[in-house]
Amino acid sequence: MATSKDSGGNKSATSGGNKASTSAGNKGTTSGGGAQKSGGAPAKRGFAAMDQNQQREIASKGGQAAHQKGTAHEFDSEEARRAGQKGGEAVSRDREHMADIGRKGGESRQSANRAAAAGTAAAAAASKGSRQGSKEE
Repeated sequence: MATSKDSGGNKSATSGGNKASTSAGNKGTTSGGGAQKSGGAPAKRGFAAMDQNQQREIASKGGQAAHQKGTAHEFDSEEARRAGQKGGEAVSRDREHMADIGRKGGESRQSANRAAAAGTAAAAAASKGSRQGSKEE
């Protein structure tokens, strides 16, 4: 029985020691900025940690390899048309969103027309002023 108590005691002491060292180790990496950011989210690793140029270069190589292998998918015009139609149908289901889009388009067109009219009027006034100045001389 003495040996079972010793082994039981060793287990509890060992697990207690592991818990303490694990929590201390986690605290060290969190505050040290090793594997996690200070906000608690894990730091970017691997592909996500690369800058965008490196990611594009690697992705480009993958696309080229797929084309060479013959497994790459290419849209034909009919397939692209159907995909665009599906997207349009999905967007148009939200009537409020469609109304916002239309309103913004109308406002943009109206302001562009006003700016053009104001620009034309200003240009006409400027040219009229320059013609009057030349007549007086």
